[in-house]
Amino acid sequence: MKHRIKIAVLIVTIIAFAGCSGKNKPESTDTVTNTAATNKQKKTILFFGDSLTAGYGLDDPADAYPNVVQAKIDSAKLPYTIVNAGLSGETSAGGLGRIDWLLKQPLDVFVLELGANDGLRGIPVKETKENLQAIIDKVKAKYPQAKLVMLGMQVPPNMGANYAKDFKNIFPYLAKKNDMTLVPFLLQGVGGIRSLNQADGIHPTAEGAKILAANVWDIIKGIL
Repeated sequence: MKHRIKIAVLIVTIIAFAGCSGKNKPESTDTVTNTAATNKQKKTILFFGDSLTAGYGLDDPADAYPNVVQAKIDSAKLPYTIVNAGLSGETSAGGLGRIDWLLKQPLDVFVLELGANDGLRGIPVKETKENLQAIIDKVKAKYPQAKLVMLGMQVPPNMGANYAKDFKNIFPYLAKKNDMTLVPFLLQGVGGIRSLNQADGIHPTAEGAKILAANVWDIIKGIL
């Protein structure tokens, strides 16, 4: 009799242990694995620029054009996260002094939007070109596999016809030299249009920022 009781207790114990093991095994393991894989697959796009990138004057920072590009990326279900490193008032020289700190974080795509403040201040084109090239060199040295994107800029004709022409040519020149994807003019369709700019006539409204985002997205979606 005692022998039969021991066998029965052993059978119940085995069944209970098997039931508990079955409950804890499949879902939690798969969930952890899938979450880790998703995080590992995320890549970083660094937007490095001035007030245009920072979204100066916009009521909602989410309206800045890099954030609008992020929304397009999410809609396309692409595994990229944008880091907005825009700083209002930034010049090419300021960017050169700031880039090393930003390169401490890994990046897969580097989008360069600088030079507009140089142009508005009449900084010599040669100086702007050298600063931008130095920034590009630092990025290439730290992340040689990163994809590079240049956002072209222009200055108003009142800066002088020769200066405006030379300034405009900086961006396609550097893009070609460094094998960068070029967005010819970031402000295409927005620059000079009063209804799409804030009161200063320089910085886009939220609606203008959407057009900037479309200008960028139309070009970079092919390299993502």
